[in-house]
Amino acid sequence: MGKKAWKAYVVWILLPELAGALSGWLSRAGMKQYARELIRPPLSPPGPVFPVVWVLLYALMGVGAARVWLRGPSKARCRGMALFLAQLGFNFFWSILFFRLQAFGLALLWLAALWVLILGMLLAFRRVDRAAGWLQLPYLLWAAFAAYLNLGVWLLN
Repeated sequence: MGKKAWKAYVVWILLPELAGALSGWLSRAGMKQYARELIRPPLSPPGPVFPVVWVLLYALMGVGAARVWLRGPSKARCRGMALFLAQLGFNFFWSILFFRLQAFGLALLWLAALWVLILGMLLAFRRVDRAAGWLQLPYLLWAAFAAYLNLGVWLLN
C-alpha cells in the first residue's frame, strides 16, 4: 500500500469514527437514561455491545469509502461518496433524535431513510469496487436490527 493509499484509509476511517464519537457524546445523557429507565424489546443487546459494534461498522464504512475514493474520479465514485456523506449525516443525527430528544417515532422514520441511503451507498460502492460494497452489508443489517429495536422502544414506552 502506497503512502497516498495509507493516508486515504486513515482519513476515510477517521471521518465516520469521529462523527460517531461526537454523536455519542452529544447523546450520552439520553443513553444513560435509555439504559436505566426505558423498556427495551426482546433481543436487545447489553449496553456495552453497542459501542463495539459501532466502532467496527464505522471502520468498515471507512474502508469501503477509501477503496472507492482510491479508484479515481468518475460519476460512479462521485455518487458513491455523496451517498456515503449523506448516510453519515443521517447516522449522526439518528442518535440525537433517539437518545437525546427521545423522539422515538421520528427517529424510526429517520432510520428508514438512513436504511435506504445505506442500501444506495452499498449499491453505488459495489459499482466502483465490489468489495467496498459488500463491506457495507453488516451496516445495512445492523440498521435493520436497529429499526426493530427503535420500533420496540417506541411501542413499549
